[in-house]
Amino acid sequence: MSKPSARKPTVVTSGYETSIPRCVVAVALVVLGIAWMAVYYTVARDAAIALPGAKKPSNPLPFMADLEKWNYLIGFVLIFLGLAVSAHKSTPMGRGRGVVIGMLGCFGLGLLWIVLFYFIGSDSSVPVMNDLGQYNLLVGIGFMAVGFTFATKWE
Repeated sequence: MSKPSARKPTVVTSGYETSIPRCVVAVALVVLGIAWMAVYYTVARDAAIALPGAKKPSNPLPFMADLEKWNYLIGFVLIFLGLAVSAHKSTPMGRGRGVVIGMLGCFGLGLLWIVLFYFIGSDSSVPVMNDLGQYNLLVGIGFMAVGFTFATKWE
């Protein structure tokens, strides 16, 4: 006679359920941050940097032109917040190998951002970097800070 426990399959899980709403919020925040900066750069930026007194180009988004460089802050904060939300244990990026990938990816991206800024300088033709100037250092450090949020979840 066999034992009842021997007939039951053993299921090994991490003990955490994946939260679909949390994953959707994380992806939505990152996409919204990228879209916010892309819309500002392609649509409203020309009106924001127009010379005072000169005829400004037509602008379908005047509120974005009024925010000027604050649009980059809004976009990067949304991206960083989305990455930080994805570092929770209820998302695939917040446990197991996802933590290592997220942590090393954010560290690497931050380091690459800073090194690229130093190599090309602030007077380059790289789309966002030329507008940010020395604030590129804060963007790189921001990616590294998000990497540390992943590092706190590493087991």
